[in-house]
Amino acid sequence: MFQQYLKTIHHLLEKIEQEESNVISEVSKRIAHSLTNDGIIYVFGCGHSHMLGEEVFYRAGGLVPINPILIEDLMLHRGASRSSELEKHPTFAKSFLSEINLSKNDLLIVASTSGRNPVPIDVALYGKEQGTHVVGITSLHYKGNQDSRHASGLHLSEAVDTVINNHIEVGDALISFADENIQVGPGSSITGMAIMNSLVVETTNILIENGQTPPVFKSGNVDGGTEHNQTLLNKYKPLIDKL
Repeated sequence: MFQQYLKTIHHLLEKIEQEESNVISEVSKRIAHSLTNDGIIYVFGCGHSHMLGEEVFYRAGGLVPINPILIEDLMLHRGASRSSELEKHPTFAKSFLSEINLSKNDLLIVASTSGRNPVPIDVALYGKEQGTHVVGITSLHYKGNQDSRHASGLHLSEAVDTVINNHIEVGDALISFADENIQVGPGSSITGMAIMNSLVVETTNILIENGQTPPVFKSGNVDGGTEHNQTLLNKYKPLIDKL
C-alpha cells in the first residue's frame, strides 16, 4: 500500500511541475528582484504549514535572506489542538501582526492548504497593506468545497497577489481505506516543501543569469562551510534576528 502513496506523491509533483511552472518562475523573478533590492523573504504558516518556512531557513543549499514568521501559539509544541483553535480565531492575528516589519522590497509567502481560516488570511491582507507582494501556497480544491471562516468571506487565494496551487484534495490524506472510512498519508507538507525549494533553485538560477552571486548557505559539516556561512551571517544577522 505504501507504494500507492509514493506514486500519488510522484503524480502530485508532476502535476505541480506541469501546471505551476509558470507561476513558480514568476514568483522566483519577484524573489530575485526583492533580494537584488535588499529585501527579505518572509514565510508564514500555521500548524504543520509553519514547517515550510523552517524548511528553507538557515538551510544548507538555501538562500540566506529568508525569515520564517514563527508564532509559537500557532505551532504544535505549545498545544496542537490549541493551535488549531487559534488559527480559526477571528482576531488572533492582531496579537502579532505589528511585530512583522514588512516593506515594499520584501516578499511574503503565506502557506495554508485549506486557505479558509482567519489567521493566514489576515496575515496575507496585512502584507498587502504594507505594500509587500504576497504569495499564497494553497489548494484551490477547497475554495469550491469549503466555505471561508474569515469575516470577509475570502479564501487565501483571493487575499494574495499570486497563487501557487499545491493541488491537494480536500482533507489532505491521499490514501483511502474505503471499507473502514479511513484516509491516511497527507501530501501537503511534501508538495509545499517541493514548491519552496523550487523557488529557491529558480531564484538562484535567475540571480546567476543576471551576473549576481546568490547568498546561499553551505553545509556547516563540510570543510570551509562554517567560514563561508559566517561571512553571510555577519551581513544578514542584523536584518534577521532568528539567525
